[in-house]
Amino acid sequence: MFAFVISRILQAIPVLLTVSLISFAMFAYVGDPVAIMLGQDFTEAQRDALVRDLGLDQPFWVQFAEFVGNAVQGQFGLSYRLSRPVAELIAERAPATLELAFCAAVLSLAIGVPMGVYTGLYRNSWLSRFFLTFSLVGVSLPTFLIGILLILVFAVWLGWLPSFGRGDTVQIGWWSTGFLTWSGIKALILPSITLGLFQLTLIMRLVRAEMMEVLRSDYIKFARARGLPNRVVHFGHALKNTLVPVITIVGLQLGAIIAFAIVTETVFQWPGMGLLFIQSVGVADIPVMSAYLLLIAVVFVTINLIVDLLYYAVDPRLRIGRGKGGH
Repeated sequence: MFAFVISRILQAIPVLLTVSLISFAMFAYVGDPVAIMLGQDFTEAQRDALVRDLGLDQPFWVQFAEFVGNAVQGQFGLSYRLSRPVAELIAERAPATLELAFCAAVLSLAIGVPMGVYTGLYRNSWLSRFFLTFSLVGVSLPTFLIGILLILVFAVWLGWLPSFGRGDTVQIGWWSTGFLTWSGIKALILPSITLGLFQLTLIMRLVRAEMMEVLRSDYIKFARARGLPNRVVHFGHALKNTLVPVITIVGLQLGAIIAFAIVTETVFQWPGMGLLFIQSVGVADIPVMSAYLLLIAVVFVTINLIVDLLYYAVDPRLRIGRGKGGH
C-alpha cells in the first residue's frame, strides 16, 4: 500500500509541473500588471523599479523557476491588484469555498445516492418517474440560471434566505466558519443547492444505471435462488458492487465542485477563491490566477489518490490481486 501511494505521488509531480507551466505561460503576457499597480500617474523610474522588484525583467524560464520554487514553499508572490501575498489571500478565501463545496457534496451524496437506489429498484413507480424528470431539469439548466431562479423565489419573492454574501462568520484561528451562526447557515443554503444540483442529478442517474445493471447479473440471481431476503440482496450485494464505478465519478465531481464553484460564487457574490479568481482575471493578476489553477490541480490529484485507495475498501479483488503481485 505504501509503495502504491508513493508511486501515485511520483506520477503526480510531472502533472503538477505541466499544469504550472501551462497556467504560468497562459497569463505571463496578458495585460500590464505594472500599470495596474501604479495607476495612471507614474514616472518611468518608478515603473522600472517596480519591474525589477517583481522580477518581470527576467527571462520567462527564470520567472517560471522562481514561481515553482516559491510554490513548493507555499508562496505565490504578490497580488498585482491588491499588493498582498497571494498565499494570504487564498488562505482568507479558502474556508468560504471549502465550506460551500462541502455542503454541496454532502447534499449531492446524501440525496443523489438514495434517489438512484430507489429509481433502480422501483423503476415503474410514479416517484421514480418524478425523480427522473427532476434529474433532467437539474442536468439541463445551467448553473447560473438555477442560482438566479433560486434567488428570485426564495430571496426576492418569499424573503426567506439572503441573496448574496456569506452572512456572519466566527473566526477559529485562521479559519472562518459560517456553520456556527444562523445567518451563516442561511447564507449557505441557496449557493449549496445551486452548486450541488448538477452533481446530485448526475450521481442519481449513475447509481440508477449501475444498480439496474448489477441486478441483472448472475450472482444476484443466485443470491435470490438461495432464498436471501431482498434487503440483503439489494444492499448487501447489489449496492456494494454498484459503488466501484460510482466512486470514480463521485471523486471527479467533488473536485469539479471546488474547481467550478466560480459561477456559483459570482452569482451569489460568495467571498471564496472562485470569486477572487474572476476578479483577478479582469485585471490580469497573474500570480493569483496561476496559484488558483495550481491549487485546483493539487485538489484533483489528491482526490484521485483518495479514490484509488477507496477501491481497496470497496473491491476485495484489488486487495487480493495486489497481494499476489497481480495488476
